[in-house]
Amino acid sequence: MSLKKMKDICMVLSICMNIGMPACLAADLSIDEAVDMALAKNNDVKIANEEKMAAQANYEATKGANGVSISLGSSLSARDSADTTFERGNSNSISATLPLYTGNKNELNIDSKKLELLKSELNLERTEETIKYNTIKAYFDILEAKQNVNIEQESVNNYESHLTDVRNLYAAGSIPKSDVLRSEVALSNAQQSLIIAQNDYEINLSTFRNIIKIDRNEPINLTDDFVYQIVRMSLPECLDYAMAYRKDRIASQIDVEIAKNNIDVAKAGYLPTVNLSVSTSWDKQALPSGNDHDYQAGVSANWNIFDNNVTKSNVKSAEASYNKAEYELSDTEDTIDLEVRQAYLNMREAERRFNSTAMAVKQAEEDYFIATEKYKVGAGIILDVIDAELALSQARLNYASAQYDYARYKANLEYVIGTPKGETIDG
Repeated sequence: MSLKKMKDICMVLSICMNIGMPACLAADLSIDEAVDMALAKNNDVKIANEEKMAAQANYEATKGANGVSISLGSSLSARDSADTTFERGNSNSISATLPLYTGNKNELNIDSKKLELLKSELNLERTEETIKYNTIKAYFDILEAKQNVNIEQESVNNYESHLTDVRNLYAAGSIPKSDVLRSEVALSNAQQSLIIAQNDYEINLSTFRNIIKIDRNEPINLTDDFVYQIVRMSLPECLDYAMAYRKDRIASQIDVEIAKNNIDVAKAGYLPTVNLSVSTSWDKQALPSGNDHDYQAGVSANWNIFDNNVTKSNVKSAEASYNKAEYELSDTEDTIDLEVRQAYLNMREAERRFNSTAMAVKQAEEDYFIATEKYKVGAGIILDVIDAELALSQARLNYASAQYDYARYKANLEYVIGTPKGETIDG
C-alpha cells in the first residue's frame, strides 16, 4: 500500500472520529425486513421445502405406477464344444404392461400421495409462520431490553445526582452520615440493575442475529417500535378462525384421510388384480425382421384366495392407525383451543396493564419530584427519596413491559390462530 493511500485512509478515519460517526454503519432493519431475512436464510424453511419437493416426486412416481410401463430385454450367448461348431446367439424383447384392475389399490395410493404432498405444503407454510413469529418476538425482546437499559441508566443518573446533593448537605452539616451511606447503597443497587439490563440486551441481540442469520458482530439498528394496534376479534372468533386455518389441524385431518385410504388399500388384498400385457421378441439379430419376430398379447388375472390371514391382519393394522389418527386430530384441536385462549387472554391482560401503567408513570414522576424537593429543604427524609425513585423506576419498567408484552402476545395470537404470512389481525 502506498504512503499516500495510507494517509488518505487515516484522514477518513480521523474525520469519522471527530464528527462522532462510526466507521461501520449499523444495518437498518424493520420488522418486515427482519422476517424476510429469516425466511430466506433459515434452515428449517429450507428443510421443509426439500420435504415438499420429495413429496411431489413421490406423488409423480405413484401416478406413473398406475400407467403403462415398457421394458426392453436382451441377452447374448455363445456356445462351443468338441462335437459342434462355434455358435453365437442373442434374443431381444419389448414388453408393455398396463394394470387394468387392482381393487382400487393404485388409485387410493395416488390419492394418499397427493394428500401427503398437500400436507408437506402445509408444513412449509406453518414453518414459515413459526419463523415469522420467532423473529417478531425476538425483535420486540430487543426493543424492550433497550428500553430497560435506558430506564436503569436514568435511575442511576437520578441516584448520582441525588448523592451529590446529599454529600453537599452532609458537608454543610445539615444531615447525618447515614443519609450518605443509604444514598451510596441505593446507587450501587441501581448500578447492578443497569449491568443486568445491559447483559440482557446483548443476549437478546445475539438471539435475534441467530434467527435472521447475520454476522454475530454486525451492528444493527431496529427502525420499528411499539405501536398500539387494537384487535377487535373476540375470543370465539379467534377460536373459529384457528379451527379453520391452522395448518397443523388441517394436516391432522389429512392424516385421518390417509389412514382411511390405507384401510381400503389393505382390503384390496381380498380382491383380484388384472393386467394387460403386450410383447414382441426376436432372435439372432439386433432388430426384428419380417421373418424373425413374434407378437404376444394377453390379459392376466391373479386372485390370492388364501394368504394365511395376512390381508386380515393388514386391515386390522390400518384400522388401528385410523383410530390413532382420529385421536391425534382430537388432541391437536384441544391444543389449539388452549393455545388460542392463552394467547388471547394474555394479550387482553397486557392491554389493560398498558392502559393503567401509563398514568402510574406520571404519578411516580410527580412523587419523585416532590420527595427530592422536600428533602433538599429539610422537609423530607432520605427513605422517601429512595422509595420514590424505586417506584418511578418500577413504574417505567412496568409500562415498557406492558407495551412489549402486548406486542408479543398479539404476534403470538396471530401465530396460534394460523394467520397467513404477510397478514395481521389488526382492526
